[in-house]
Amino acid sequence: MLTRKQNELLLFINQRIKDGGVSPSFDEMKEALGLKSKSGIHRLITGLEERGFIRRLAHRARALEVLRLPETAAHHGNHGHKSADVHGFKPNVIKGQFKAAPRAVVAEAVSAVDLPLYGKIAAGNPIEALRDSNASVAVPASLLGRGEYYALQVDGDSMMEAGIFDGDTAIIERGDVADNGQVVVAVVDEDEVTLKRLRRKGDSVALEPANARYETRIFGPDRVKIQGRLVGLMRKY
Repeated sequence: MLTRKQNELLLFINQRIKDGGVSPSFDEMKEALGLKSKSGIHRLITGLEERGFIRRLAHRARALEVLRLPETAAHHGNHGHKSADVHGFKPNVIKGQFKAAPRAVVAEAVSAVDLPLYGKIAAGNPIEALRDSNASVAVPASLLGRGEYYALQVDGDSMMEAGIFDGDTAIIERGDVADNGQVVVAVVDEDEVTLKRLRRKGDSVALEPANARYETRIFGPDRVKIQGRLVGLMRKY
């Protein structure tokens, strides 16, 4: 699920390309979405690109290509199909909506613990976080301490150089603090979430990927909240 602004921008870009054959300028995007700065547009475009909805065409100014449309647009324009797939490209789609910290359980001295599993978390660009679910996953108790834990499924490749791959199940210890260098579940601006390495310098908070294809993003301290830290991974082959 895209955020409202991401959805608005994607549909605006798609319509302008259909109408005139060229994507709109940053100023036109900023005006259309009612944003005050181009930095907000850059953030939205980066998010759409990393989630596989658009592609920047190299060596061409104002060159964006729409690869797919969100489900809501597809329902209206593709005779009931769930997605608008452009040029056969089918990226992973992350669904859900974050409203509160995920439910967690306290690990006990047993061989396995059923942790609540909350769908997929982006190891790409921050996205809207995940809707509460009744799904669970059995985790070896040896992976857990005495804290509170929940599990999230990784979707994306931005942490692959840290050994965190698409499809992995991330075991998260719930908490709102973390040390520099730890991989955390971070919520940005109250409604976007990502799995990234935390870096602090002065009053700045950086969310650092482990893939050279993605950029480190830097925020003010009031824009980022920690929802937990990575303590383990589970993987199926």
